[in-house]
Amino acid sequence: MLAIDAGNSKTDVAVVAPDGTVLGEARGGGFQPPTVGVAAAVGALAETVQRAAAAAGVSGTGGASGPGRAVRFAHVSACLANADFPVEEQELAAALGARGWGGSVSVRNDTFAILRAGVDEPRGVAVVCGAGINCVGMLPDGRTARFPSVGAISGDWGGGGGLAEEALWFAARAEDGRGEPTELARALPAHFGLASMYALIEALHLGRIPFARRHELTPVLFRTSAAGDPVARSLVERQAEEVVALASVALGRLGLLGEEVPVLLGGSVLAARHRQLDARIAELLAAKAPKAVVRVVTAPPVLGAALLGLDHVGAPAAARAALRAHYGETG
Repeated sequence: MLAIDAGNSKTDVAVVAPDGTVLGEARGGGFQPPTVGVAAAVGALAETVQRAAAAAGVSGTGGASGPGRAVRFAHVSACLANADFPVEEQELAAALGARGWGGSVSVRNDTFAILRAGVDEPRGVAVVCGAGINCVGMLPDGRTARFPSVGAISGDWGGGGGLAEEALWFAARAEDGRGEPTELARALPAHFGLASMYALIEALHLGRIPFARRHELTPVLFRTSAAGDPVARSLVERQAEEVVALASVALGRLGLLGEEVPVLLGGSVLAARHRQLDARIAELLAAKAPKAVVRVVTAPPVLGAALLGLDHVGAPAAARAALRAHYGETG
């Protein structure tokens, strides 16, 4: 079986035997079909698949399938960033299928990998808060709950990128007098060695500070909040509210609000274990779903992609245990 977890910034691929033994692994770059197109994104993915297959002693997996081409893997389980709608999952599944890598192919959004990595069975809800924010839920019978999660147009708020933008907005208005005072007006430019928000705005606008570096401001926001700044604290609390809103709606759709069920948190913002954010999430979720058990997922998402593949082929529990042991997880 071939397991693929392809995020915006990195891709992990694993070749897994029916007994859960990991035979080969490889890491590659990010997977961004909206930027480069599906064909180019899958083409770049092929290089990482080739390296993982070579590590497992399998060759000839790089090109598109042709007449008489041998199937190399029983199943391909791919959890992919930017697979936000079923139509996108179908398009990506067709593109992977054309490569001839597996007898069958399943494609899911990469948030499902984080959820499956953190549960013993495919039952629960996961909220991922990294650069953006997303939430999925699943049940063993195959039912799922999910959101488009493509930004403001789908009602999303927060994530590392969104928090950085909000912090900049409040800091700019604090400095020029349109908004209330906040320590963010000093802390954000100071992070880049600048003396004012005006200087920071100019540097960002003219590209002297690359756009990608804005994410560095999210930890500054959390530190400013922890120091007691009311504006920064309000942003952190709103992020907690958004996490709980997503989780509680997903639980409700699956009929799990009143049951003991895992709610898994993942992504760089939530994995950082900010005390104020963690406490507020726990408090708000307890009011919505009192039996829910909150856990932070630290396992690599490719484990979840591989477990979903083992679920698909009906592998025994011992295979899943062996796979978890490889990644240092006990379930």
